[in-house]
This record gives sequence, structure tokens and C-alpha cells, in this order.
Amino acid sequence: MILTVDIYSRNTWWKAAFLFFCVLVGAASLYITDKLVSKLEEREKQQIELYAESFKYTMTSDPNQDVNFFFDKFKQANENNTIPVILKNGTGYLESNNIEIPKELSSKEKQAFLKEKLDEIMRDDNVPIELDMDFHKEYIYYGNSQLLNILRYYPLFQLLIVLIFGFAAYLFFDASRRSEQNRVWVGLAKETAHQLGTPLSSLTAWVEYFKTDPSFDPEIVKEIEKDVQRLDVITTRFSNIGSVPVLKDENVVETIETFMSYLQKRISTKVSFTLDNQLQSNKTLKLNRYLFEWVIENICKNAVDAMEGVGALTVVLKELKNDQIAIDITDTGKGIAKKNLSKVFNPGFSTKKRGWGLGLTLAKRIIENYHAGKLFVKHSEVNKGTTFRILLGSGETE
Repeated sequence: MILTVDIYSRNTWWKAAFLFFCVLVGAASLYITDKLVSKLEEREKQQIELYAESFKYTMTSDPNQDVNFFFDKFKQANENNTIPVILKNGTGYLESNNIEIPKELSSKEKQAFLKEKLDEIMRDDNVPIELDMDFHKEYIYYGNSQLLNILRYYPLFQLLIVLIFGFAAYLFFDASRRSEQNRVWVGLAKETAHQLGTPLSSLTAWVEYFKTDPSFDPEIVKEIEKDVQRLDVITTRFSNIGSVPVLKDENVVETIETFMSYLQKRISTKVSFTLDNQLQSNKTLKLNRYLFEWVIENICKNAVDAMEGVGALTVVLKELKNDQIAIDITDTGKGIAKKNLSKVFNPGFSTKKRGWGLGLTLAKRIIENYHAGKLFVKHSEVNKGTTFRILLGSGETE
């Protein structure tokens, strides 16, 4: 016995595993980089402390020594010459190292410039080093080197790249999965239409035979013929899946009336049907009759199920602004809970035990993708009923 694993049936597991992998890579990157940053930060701190001790020793032993001379020595003695340093003496005078100062500035302007740089350095949260001289105190302020600043933000950049890559890979995988599923469903639908063709042709021939036989009740034969025609419509619907539907000028009222007349005789007699046509004229729209009837059928059958075979179903047609048609289908069923309003059109969502959750999804796709209209829940109240609205034609939603 050969066991096969459907990768798509484990979609949730793959999503979780892929997300965990991305988080793991990001966390590892953050951890390693944080260790490197901590070591580099400690090293720079040691360099500044070494410089401070050397500076203090030299300045206290020989006060006439040139300050700039020691800055140059410090710069030459350390491989890392990118740490910005500002020395503030007892009088508040500032000297700097590894800070680029415009040459055209005067002495006063240089001091103002260094004060601004000092504020920037202090934002790095490095504790200044205090030098206790003979008669005053001096302070050495230092910031982070450019390399240290880059390493601080590098893991965030790296994590962003990992997330972007992961998101792109997920979209690619999800698109591939959906594309393959769509091909399977389209192929299955077309094969179903093909398989229905043979018995349908036979049934059509039998109906024609029954018509010629006076022993059969004409009314029964008429109803059987309607069912055969219905099967033909269903076959045409399935054959249209995956193809660009042909739209023709159709009378909207007549199309809905025809379907409701057929459906009314095949459901509970305790459900009343009402068609309220408020259109001023026989309105025609570009429709694919087979697919549009499918939409009305799905919504009406859901309404009948929601009423559990007892209630009232009302279809109202009215004209809105900009030559737009609104079709409101209202039932007196159990309604839709607020938490489920955003899910009713999702594939697989159904409140029925044996529901596939595809009817409303398919209806919305037919209206919005093929007829450039809109389908949505206009109103719903638990235990009172639901109204679905279909908008066709140009214009804005009312």
C-alpha cells in the first residue's frame, strides 16, 4: 500500500514552519550581531579609558604640554581612529578628535559647532570620563564609531530582508498552490460538464418520446422537461468555469422571474415568494444568463435553508443613481452573527453541517469578476433575517 501526502492539506503546518524558520534566522542574526556590538562597544570604551588615563598623567606631570599633540598621539596609537571625542576643560573650553570641523569657522563658531556635536554625542548614552586634575575637573565625552552605529542597525536591516524574502516566498508558494487548485477545479468542472452531456442527450430524447405518447400526463412531461432543461443549464455553467463568459443584453426582471417560478415549485410551500419590481422600464443589462441565474439560485437557496423551510423571500429591484440597478434579496431566516459577516464570502465558510461553503464565494466572484458589479450583505439581524444586495451597472454604492 502506497501512502501519499498532500502538501496542500498541510498548508497550516507549512505556514507555521516557514514562519518559525524566518523568526529563527532573524533571532540568530540579532543575537550574534548583539554579541559583536557588545564586544566592539567594550573595546572602544577601553580605548577611551586608556586615552583618559594617559592624558591625565601627562597633563598633570607637564601642564605646558600641547593638548593637540596628545590627541595626535592617541590617534596614531590606536587602530580604530573613528571614535568621536570631545574634551571639556574646567573653563568649559572644548577640544575634539575624530570630528570634522569646517575650516572656515572662527574660534567662536568652532566652539558653537562643538557644543552641537557634544549634544549629539551625549545621545549615545556613553558615560563621560571624569578627569580629576590638580585644581579642576575635565571631562571626556565620546560617541560611538561609525562602525558601531552600523552594526547596531544592521540586524534590523537583515531581519527586514529576511522577512521580505520570506513574505515573497510565501506569496509565490501560495499563488502556486492556488493556481494548481484552480486548474484542478476548472478541469473537474469541465469534465463534469462533459460527463453530463451523454445522459442529458438521452433524457432529452426520452422527453420528446413522452410528448408523443398520449398515455403520459402532459403536465408531468412538462415538469420533467423543465428539469432536463435545468440540467442543461447546470452543464453550461460548469463548462463556462475557467473561461471568459459571453455577456449579452438580458432582461433582468424576466431572468429572475423565470428562475423564481422554477424554484418555487421545488421547495416548501410554506415559503412565500415576492418579486417587487420598482424599475420604470424593462431594464436590460450585459449578463451571462446562466451564471447570473446561478448567483440568484445560490442566494435564494441559502435563504430557504436559513428559514428552515418556513418564511418569506422577497426580491426587490430598483434603480439607483447613474443608471445602476440594485437587487435586494431578503429572507426572514436566522440571520448572520456580526462576527461572521466578514466571513460569509470566504471559501469553505458555512454554518450548515453538510455545507461546502462555496456558493456565496462563487456568487461574489461571478458578480464582481465577470459582471463588474458588487455583492455584499446589506443588512442582517440574528433571528430576524438577512438582505443581500447585488449592484449592476455603473455608478456608486447607495
